[in-house]
Amino acid sequence: MVFLVTLCKNAEQALIEENLKIQWDIIIIDIMLPGIDGIQLLQTLRYKQVFAPVLMLSALNSVQDKVSSLDNGADDYLTKPFHFEELLSRINALSRRRTYHLQNKPKNAILTFSDLVIDTDQYQVFLSNELIDLSPREYKLLMYLVENKNRTVSRMQILNAVWGITFNNHSNVVDVYISYLRNKIETADQKFINTIKGVGYMFKYDS
Repeated sequence: MVFLVTLCKNAEQALIEENLKIQWDIIIIDIMLPGIDGIQLLQTLRYKQVFAPVLMLSALNSVQDKVSSLDNGADDYLTKPFHFEELLSRINALSRRRTYHLQNKPKNAILTFSDLVIDTDQYQVFLSNELIDLSPREYKLLMYLVENKNRTVSRMQILNAVWGITFNNHSNVVDVYISYLRNKIETADQKFINTIKGVGYMFKYDS
């Protein structure tokens, strides 16, 4: 496989208008950048609605650094030093996941579930015509549930699809983010996310 690579020496160079307009297949960011660091660059890219898969590289190996990267919109995290073969493997995995997502993206860019509206082209979610502020991870979780509408998905399936890394099986991160999502997209009169006891969750909507 041949990769066409664009190198940016710092975050400021990565954020020039010409680069933001490109539909990147994958973005690789080193956390320890001069000036604006990698986490700040990641936050800015997501704010500017650049949703290409992001692989973070870092010499930092603390759990908090990984969680911070993932919570701010990264798709994977690789600690230095690493073997070049592992880097290629991670790139290929993110590339396959992106291809699958694009192939399975709903043909209708606007998805409507009663008062909940999802604009998949603009990555925006509205409830009763009000724009909802979702983090990149919350949006990705919502889309995974919607893509599996009326089908039960397990916590492990959600971890693999939304976080895309080997996560602690006993972690409650899925339950925490489900709670975040429920608080933002549901009302007292309208529920979408059902808990399937002992299994996982289901986005349930019958039009």
